[in-house]
Formats: sequence, structure tokens, C-alpha cells
Amino acid sequence: MPGWRRRRDVEIVAIHEPAAARRQAALRTNIRVYEDLDLLLAGESPDFVDIASPPAYHADAARAALEAGAHVLVEKPLCLDSSTLEALRALAASRGRLLFCVHNWKHSPVYRAAFDAVSAGRLGELYYCMLTRLRTQQAGGAPWRVDPVIGGGGILIDHGWHVFYLMQWLMGGRAPRSVAAQLGIFAPGVVDEVADLTATFAGDGLGYIHLSWRAPVRRTSAMLYGREGMLEIEDNSIRLTSRSGRREQLPVIEEPDNSYHPTWFAALAEEFEAAIAQGPQGPIAQQNQHEAATALAMLEAAKASHAAAGTPVALGPSGSGKSGNC
Repeated sequence: MPGWRRRRDVEIVAIHEPAAARRQAALRTNIRVYEDLDLLLAGESPDFVDIASPPAYHADAARAALEAGAHVLVEKPLCLDSSTLEALRALAASRGRLLFCVHNWKHSPVYRAAFDAVSAGRLGELYYCMLTRLRTQQAGGAPWRVDPVIGGGGILIDHGWHVFYLMQWLMGGRAPRSVAAQLGIFAPGVVDEVADLTATFAGDGLGYIHLSWRAPVRRTSAMLYGREGMLEIEDNSIRLTSRSGRREQLPVIEEPDNSYHPTWFAALAEEFEAAIAQGPQGPIAQQNQHEAATALAMLEAAKASHAAAGTPVALGPSGSGKSGNC
């Protein structure tokens, strides 16, 4: 809501909230509230629908909105399996509507500064990208994040999607070739709370990812290096070190770290509006779709690799994962 309210050319006309307790909170916004999504779609005919439910509900809501003729913005993960994603993409194409995933970390000032430095060639040919997310618990303590049925559950889904699209973006859009993973599941839980992954990329690039809900501190960090330099990110600060040894603190102005990031979302909302203006075949929509499909393929490959005791899983040209050494 804070993010959308920064967009003066957007009016939020209705909220769908099936949970009675949360409907009471929604009613306090002075926006029309519906218990039933189909009634909302029929009664309001919205231009777009923003889906912010737990992951297990994304696909059905997106399908209903697309069938009603609305553009769709979906919180990550867009959906939970590749066959569902292909069906949703086909439906969106048949309706001439946008299916767009919230990749809001691309609008973080610190990661935007990193991307700009890489794009400007300040690291030279990029060899390596490491992304780490340390958390002491699931975001906000939300119980659905540890429920494999209601939420789609687990840190790989909660944080993995973010680092998958970020890594692909920072690596210059290079396609991942394989993923190897080990997941930590701790009794009495049933979902992964720690994930350790390595990825290979076209052009001999390497990636490393560590995610944890079991860390004693909260920390977000990254490190990228190439032929000419190295970038180090620690929470909201970023430092560039050149091959000559010269160090430079890159300027960024960042909002306080929290789970909502309204400034990032406002920028994402602007990107979504621009994608609608370009159309589903425009470059913004096509890049987002490619990132989402690749993120889902990496997520599925990581789960398959863990099930195969960490054996690398190759990603084919279509984004599908195939078990095997590589």
C-alpha cells in the first residue's frame, strides 16, 4: 500500500481478503473489500491485479485475473513449478495481458549501484558472484513461510528467488548452466531453513549462494569480482577495489532495512506501468519473464540437487533441470 500510494496515476479500487481477521484491517483502508476474488474481478473490472498472498495461492489468483482480462503483478515466487508457469504465460499471451513478477531487489540503491558498476566495465570480465542472506528467523515470524502446504514454505522459496534473479542480472544476463545444492532441514521443522548453493554460468562464471534463517545476526552481503576489480556489499554499503588496490566507497542512499521496502516497490510499480505501456512483447516484460523462468528453473534444480545428495543439476536451454554430473 505505501508503495502504490506513491504512484499518483494509480487508484487502488478494491482489496480481496479471504481471511476474516485480515478483512477487518483491510476495511480500515476505506477501500472496497471483497471476500471472493471472482466477485471483485466481475464487479470492479480492474486494469491490473497485484497478488500478494502466500506462494501456494499465486497461480490460481493469477489465472483468475488473466481470464478476467486484467494485467497481473505477482509477488515472488511467481508460481511453484515450471508447468504452471508455462500455462500462465500461455494464458497471458492469449489474452494480450502482462504477467509480471515483483523483482524488487533490483530497485535497491546498493544493488543498482553494483549493477551500474558492472555494466560500466569497472570490474572487467566478471568471474564470480557471491550472495549471502543471513536471518535469525523467517521474515516477520510469518508462520506460512514454514508451512509447505499453505506457503510453499522454506528459505529457498522465500529468499532463493530473490538471489536467483539478482545473480542472473548482476552476471550480465548470462544463463546459468548448472546448480548444486544442500538444504538444511532441522527438527521439528519440515521445510529448508538453510541453503548452500553453487552455480555455473555461461562464459565460465561461478556463483555461490548462502541463505539462512538460523544465523545469530541479520546480514545481507555480496561480493563480485572480475579481471579488473572487486565489489563488496555489506548491508547498505558498497566498496569497489580496483586491481591496482585503489579503494572507493560508492555513494548510495538507502532506506532502513525492513521486509517491505516501499521505496523499492514504488520503483517496481513504475517499472510495471512502463511494461504495460510497452506491451507484453516489450523489452521490460520479456526480461522479467526470462528472469522469472530462470529463477524457477534454478529453484527446481536446487531441490533436485539436494534430493540427489548435492549432485549438480544441469539447466537445459529451455530452463528445465536435468540431474547429472556436469
